[in-house]
Amino acid sequence: MDASFERKPKGKGSGDRLLAALALFTIERPQWTVDEAAEQIGVSATTAYRYFKQLTGSGLISPVAGAGYRLGPAIMQMDRQIQATDPMLIAARMVMVDLVQDAVAGSTALLCRLFHDRVMCMHQVMGRGPQEPVSYERGRLMPLYRGATAKSILAHLPTRTLKSLFAHHADEIRAAGLGKNFDDFRNALATLRRAGVCVTHGEVDPGRVGISAPIFDRDHAVLGSLSLALPSARVDDALIERLKPLTAAGAREVERIMSNGSDTSQPSPARVKIAR
Repeated sequence: MDASFERKPKGKGSGDRLLAALALFTIERPQWTVDEAAEQIGVSATTAYRYFKQLTGSGLISPVAGAGYRLGPAIMQMDRQIQATDPMLIAARMVMVDLVQDAVAGSTALLCRLFHDRVMCMHQVMGRGPQEPVSYERGRLMPLYRGATAKSILAHLPTRTLKSLFAHHADEIRAAGLGKNFDDFRNALATLRRAGVCVTHGEVDPGRVGISAPIFDRDHAVLGSLSLALPSARVDDALIERLKPLTAAGAREVERIMSNGSDTSQPSPARVKIAR
């Protein structure tokens, strides 16, 4: 889980507070005591203890020495289930292997999806040769307004979602050069949509060129993106022009495989709650 989710819940329901207690456990702070959690989410120690008891009973957290708790084995079980059953991930694995083989040495293929107001990497396939790490690690939340991987998703979100994003993240959008007002923002994204494939240079990782194409469901709602992160020292315009249609074809192949599968259900971004 990412630090962006270490926030107090808006609602007053016990379910919201229980989820808020679970969301406290991040890479930046992986261990909490009951008293610390109670103070953070604004409940009594008795209530926080009840939440921790429920989370422990389900295996979502586990006690450790010193009255602390960390994430538990149920998280690993859920991750394994995602790896084995997620339709987009299943469809993309071999497509990513094939795509990264067409790229230059030191390249990485990425599969990402929208998660609240961020982008999450679901899978990564490294190509041949020495590799510099990329920021898009599996499960890590990344900005929605920088880099080809994110922009190819952002450009295809519904207008009502874009309005909500701009209302709550206007400064971040302006800083990314995507528009000083909503009309500019909408026009910039329309240009990205028309291009079909997004290309960026060093917007997330210095020394990397990103090439990305969106992945859609049967109703043409964007689900995620298929991307290549290339070492800029080995990239020229001719290579980019060669890889753009291959990346787009890879995204279409993922869609085709999902469409032919028995379970192609994915949550539509139109129903994704924008974190504030």
